[in-house]
Amino acid sequence: MPIDLRTKKLAQLAVRYSVFVKPRETVIISGGIEAVPFLVELYKEIILRKAFPIVRMGLPDISDFFYKYATKEQIEHFPQHLMDLYKQADKTISIVTDLNTKELTNSDSKKISTRQKIVHPISDYVVNEKDKIRRCTIAYPVIALAQEAEMSLTEYENFVYQACLIDWKKFGKRLDKISNKFEKGKDVHLIGEGVDLKFSIKGKNCVADKGEENMPGGEVFMALVRESLNGWIKFDYPAIRAGKEVLDIELKFENGKVVESKASKNQDFLKETLNLDENAKYVGEFGIGCNPKINKFTNELLFDEKIDGTIHLALGMAYKENGGGNDSAVHWDIVKDMKKAKIILDGKVVQENGKWKI
Repeated sequence: MPIDLRTKKLAQLAVRYSVFVKPRETVIISGGIEAVPFLVELYKEIILRKAFPIVRMGLPDISDFFYKYATKEQIEHFPQHLMDLYKQADKTISIVTDLNTKELTNSDSKKISTRQKIVHPISDYVVNEKDKIRRCTIAYPVIALAQEAEMSLTEYENFVYQACLIDWKKFGKRLDKISNKFEKGKDVHLIGEGVDLKFSIKGKNCVADKGEENMPGGEVFMALVRESLNGWIKFDYPAIRAGKEVLDIELKFENGKVVESKASKNQDFLKETLNLDENAKYVGEFGIGCNPKINKFTNELLFDEKIDGTIHLALGMAYKENGGGNDSAVHWDIVKDMKKAKIILDGKVVQENGKWKI
């Protein structure tokens, strides 16, 4: 069966650039059956790099079944074998695909939250132990995601590959310039339509996402001083977590903590997530979307958090590479358009109406 040459290029980019596979390394590649063509190309690239691929294939239509029929013991069982597998690996490449993006819409959200807390040590290891394992979460165009983005498959393929297959070294220099500005900064003020937030980033690390841990990349992100966040924000875009779509989220913060929250859809799920653990009400990440090839909301966070002219806040966990400061089983990125707002850093406007002044 003919393969899209862009799929080959994307596999090469992931293996040679994003996680930079070396000879004799163990590399886990994972994805659903809809991603088989891409898994095959990743496998070939890893073999050509003289490394050892391990393939993890996801099965369709099992998640909803699990949450409907699994016993309490099954839901609370920790998959030690999976933790052991990742601890034995050097690199991991996870493909974002789906056959049914609504599979968990009617599943028991409390069971889902319980399961997420149980398996959290695995995801925490993968994302926060960079000296032990290097990871990349990568996009691949499939029909279900094209439908979510309200595109034909051909349109979505073009969108995905255009966002990923860019000159990351050249674009990375631009991201570094923005990142360095915030790295030296202390106080941030987001002000405009639907937002008035103030917080400190003093002493925190700002990271430029240059397509290494995420593909596509195209954001700068940092942690907040935990108790410094005050003000309110109303998010323009839907927020999706565990198959649940939450609309028109509005949050008010005092001393870093969410003190008021509401949504026009799935408000109960929003409040349940905020109460998942003691730190879920705090924000672990402030990110700024910068990818010029991503200019449309698609209902897939891997792209949406990089929309040029947006910001996002992540409720819960702060990444260690940003300086940490908030441990939680939650890390929920929620995106806001800044086309009618400003980002002020240490009293100076650095972005206005989505346009940089740096």
